[in-house]
This record gives sequence, structure tokens and C-alpha cells, in this order.
Amino acid sequence: MSTSSIPTPTAGPSRPPRRRHLRRVAAAVGAAALTAPFVLGVGALGASAVGPASAGASLTATPGIVQAADRGGYGPFGGYAYGGASGYAYGYGGGQGDSGLSGLPGGTTSTSLDTSDATEEQSVGLALITSTLDYGAGEAAGTGMVIDADGLVVTNHHVVADATSLEVTIAETGETFEATYVGGDATRDVAVLRLTGATELTPVDLDPTGVAEGDVVTSIGDAGGDGGSLTAASGTVTDARTGIEVSNDDGSTSRLRALIEVDADIVPGDSGGALLDADGEVAGMNVAASGGGTDITGYAIPITRVLRITEAIIDGDTSNGVVLGYEAFLGVELSGAGTSPVLAGVLDGTAAATAGLAAGDTVTAVGDITVTTADELSSAIATHAAGETVSIAWTDSDGADHEAEATLGAAPIA
Repeated sequence: MSTSSIPTPTAGPSRPPRRRHLRRVAAAVGAAALTAPFVLGVGALGASAVGPASAGASLTATPGIVQAADRGGYGPFGGYAYGGASGYAYGYGGGQGDSGLSGLPGGTTSTSLDTSDATEEQSVGLALITSTLDYGAGEAAGTGMVIDADGLVVTNHHVVADATSLEVTIAETGETFEATYVGGDATRDVAVLRLTGATELTPVDLDPTGVAEGDVVTSIGDAGGDGGSLTAASGTVTDARTGIEVSNDDGSTSRLRALIEVDADIVPGDSGGALLDADGEVAGMNVAASGGGTDITGYAIPITRVLRITEAIIDGDTSNGVVLGYEAFLGVELSGAGTSPVLAGVLDGTAAATAGLAAGDTVTAVGDITVTTADELSSAIATHAAGETVSIAWTDSDGADHEAEATLGAAPIA
């Protein structure tokens, strides 16, 4: 299938977006710090987070390095300020649902959901995505769709955000592949992955004509984020073009526009999955769901828009919010932006660790760029690409000067 063959939809009449306050739906899989095997949160539709974090952890986004405000643990790019077991619920927005799990949409229980196992036909072209977060400190799970026989998979950006490695299992065959991040648009919540060594995959069937209010649809995704099977949730289109306000994990809000609204039970784990029309063709990609009541309202990005963004990513067109590939990553922790570049810690297995940097060292130069603050260090790393070798100069805690070559790694997906 060539994405360029998909027609661009004609813009319909504009309408004021409905003022809803929603969360992208996320499933948080429990780790040692959690008592339940699954903690389902209303946050980012379908990503699941695993792994302990220190209580009160507070990180800020800094390309290529890590900002550690009050701890010396892991956490690139500020995506992991969970704060322990309760932080998983808060970080993904979950209040306590009736089932005792954090934040199934609207506080519904898992037994009240109108879902069933996806059929073999409904599973064709669907993929289950597992992301390793924070250099092994956690995992995330979500859904994706195969759009090319040679291994291109599209999903929501929030499913893969902060990932340091990706693994994708094809639902139809059970084949599992390592995947790389081609690029994405965080604002419009679309990302493209390429599966390593994949050939002759079966892509999803697409419906470029779209759906209308009253049409019967079915949502397919990895509900619960367990990575084991796909679930189907049937419903109807209640609005073919609506806008919503979404609460992000960091407490900020953003708008998603011109979405398909459905009355299907889209729940944590379904992110990046397919919204099928009555003919079993993909009309949209699951992205969000409502909370605050017993009835779940789901939302999907029209597939024609997903494919337009996908084309831009594949073509390398960054003119409209697309970011390509991985940023360079040194792998050090700093005490905070604006401070001196004294290292609070070094992540194992990163360029910094290989070069010999350690906590207490003060970086003085990156290549021919002198650095005197954490911001300057961040900016200096950002001028280089992942995989590039650069010299790092530093002074250790005893005042001795050092210099070494470092091959910069790939940063967590931003």
C-alpha cells in the first residue's frame, strides 16, 4: 500500500469545538511498588507504565541530558515524575474506579465494559507495542496498525513517548520485531515506527471516505495494555467532527481537533488501535476517552489525517510539527536548569558512562563549545546527532581535568 494513494479529505464546515475536559487513556502496569498487577489510569490512551520511581520525583525536559531536581535516580526528559505507587495513578490521571483500579474511564468497572475478544478478521494488520522506558526502569504497552508490508507501523505518539527501545508483535501471526522510531507529531498525536527485518506483512484495510454520525463502528485495541490479545468494543458515531481538550500527564492541557466521537467502550490500552467501520475497514485511530461517568465516550483521529501526517514523516517534512528520529543523548543527570553543569549522576550504559564521567564531575566543554551552565551543556549536546562521536572535557571532584571521546546515544523519544 502506498500512503500517497490515500485521498486527502475535503475540509468540511468549521464548528466551535465542544468544551470537554478529557484524558488520553493509559494503562499503568504494576511493578514492585504497586500492589495490583494492573493499575488502569485515565491518561494517555493505551500506554502503560511500569517501574518504581522515587516519591516526589520532579524532572524537567532537557534535550540530551536529565534534570534531577530532588533525586538521583533515572528519568530522561521529565516523563517519569510519577512519585511511586500513588504517582502512577496521579501521573496518568486515575482516580479510584468502582473496581478499585485507578481510573478506568468514568470510574467504570472492568465487568461493566461492553467488549469482546477481537476476531481473527478484526485483528489483521493490528500490532501490540511494548516500549522500554527509562533504560529498563519501566515498560509501556499500546496498539498500532501496520500500513506497509515492509514493516511501517503507525500509532499514537503518546504510546511511544519516552521510550528507549521498542518491540512490536503482529497480532495475526505472533511475530515479534524490534522497532525504531521514524518520527512523529506530538501535538497531533501520531508516530511512525519501522520494524527491523519485517517483510510481507499484511497491512490494515483503510476507509478513506470516513464515517458519518449514526454509523456503526468497532474499536480494536490492546485493552488493559497486557500485550497478550486484542479486544473489540462496538458502538456508533455520535459526532463525525468534534474537538476536545485533553489533560496530559504533566498537568497541562492540549486540544485535539476534528476527531470522530463514538459511544464505544474505548479503554486503557486501546491507544493507536483501529476504529473499524461497518465493512471492517479502518476509519480512524483510537486516541482518547472520557471520564467522569458510567458511560464511556471514545475518540479517534480520522485515518486520512493519520496518513497525511505519516506521509510527512516518511518524506522528512518537518514544516508542520513533525520531529524526525532520535535526538542525541549523553546520559547524565544535572541538578537543574541554569545551574553549573555538575553531574548529579550518570546513567549506566550511556555515552557518559562509557567515557568515564561520574557524579560530582563538572563538564567544561563539548567538542569546541565551552559550557558553564546546565543550559549550555544541553544546547551543546543538541547540536550533535545520535551516533556522532564528540569529545567531552570535564573536571572531577578533586579538581583534575579529563577529556574523552563519547559516541552519543539515542535519547528517549521526545
